[in-house]
Amino acid sequence: MPSRNLRSVGATLEHISPGRLEIAIRPNPAISQQHGFTHAGAISAIADSAAGCAALTLMPAGVGVLTTEFKINFLAPAAGDRIVARARVVEAGRTLTVAQAEVFAEQGGQERIIALLTATIMAIQNRDGVSD
Repeated sequence: MPSRNLRSVGATLEHISPGRLEIAIRPNPAISQQHGFTHAGAISAIADSAAGCAALTLMPAGVGVLTTEFKINFLAPAAGDRIVARARVVEAGRTLTVAQAEVFAEQGGQERIIALLTATIMAIQNRDGVSD
């Protein structure tokens, strides 16, 4: 499901159900920015992947997905013991699907929202090199 290259940020698939998906990472120096917070690139990667994979859960077998656009708002620094992207499909279409991912930082059993992503995901069929 989640992209193989998400291994580079240490992402794990935490939950999957139709139209919903959760991906988490543990902050570490390899994915931190200059102030010690988890880098926006790593946050964007897990949020985009969660949204795309949530869309994929509603697609027929043999269909791939590609993000056509996304907007992300960073609401607070990504500081915590664990960062979790929880995505859900807002509207599923035959070709385009809109999904949202909320990203939370967990610290000491408490969660706070740190980012919100909205994405448009395109279904891809019968294209060489594109499969999920």
